[in-house]
Amino acid sequence: MTPDPGAAAAATPLAAGAARRPLLPPGPAAPLPIRVLGVAVDWAVVALGAGMVVLVFANVVSHVLGGDVAWTTELAELMMVWVTFLGGAAATRRGAHMRITEFLDKLPGPQRRWADAAVQAIALAVLALLVWFGSGIVGASRGNILTVLDWPMAAQYLSLPVGSAVTLVFVAWDLVEILRGKSAAERYRA
Repeated sequence: MTPDPGAAAAATPLAAGAARRPLLPPGPAAPLPIRVLGVAVDWAVVALGAGMVVLVFANVVSHVLGGDVAWTTELAELMMVWVTFLGGAAATRRGAHMRITEFLDKLPGPQRRWADAAVQAIALAVLALLVWFGSGIVGASRGNILTVLDWPMAAQYLSLPVGSAVTLVFVAWDLVEILRGKSAAERYRA
């Protein structure tokens, strides 16, 4: 019997570590529904991003061959808008979003916690406004049609209230954790 080269490669420590490594970076500890939502958002961003890569590559190839596939540009644009809002939610879930913390970092423990809570409460209010007014934009745009795809423009604008609502869930959970006294390092496993 000849040895299986694939089995030998799988037995190496590097291959064993790769087999156990998750495909996506883990999110912070949260109740099951929030974790499931986070994983769904992560995979949606991955799928949309991969779809955009394929569409743009196919369009470049068609241009090189002298053709044009007009719908690929409009669909990639729609997907980009969705990736932007869902990607923001994914970053918020992990505490990876941009923030300025020079002032907050100078505060002692309890004051830092209350300042963090105030910032998250303001973020919740802004997100609630984005969900509310974004829903109005979606409703008002139902009669408008995307030029090439012939889809309702609402399909593109829907990313605003959906992405904001998902982000709102992650910010609300973070606020709960702040009020429980957890530091940013504890909340995001930093």
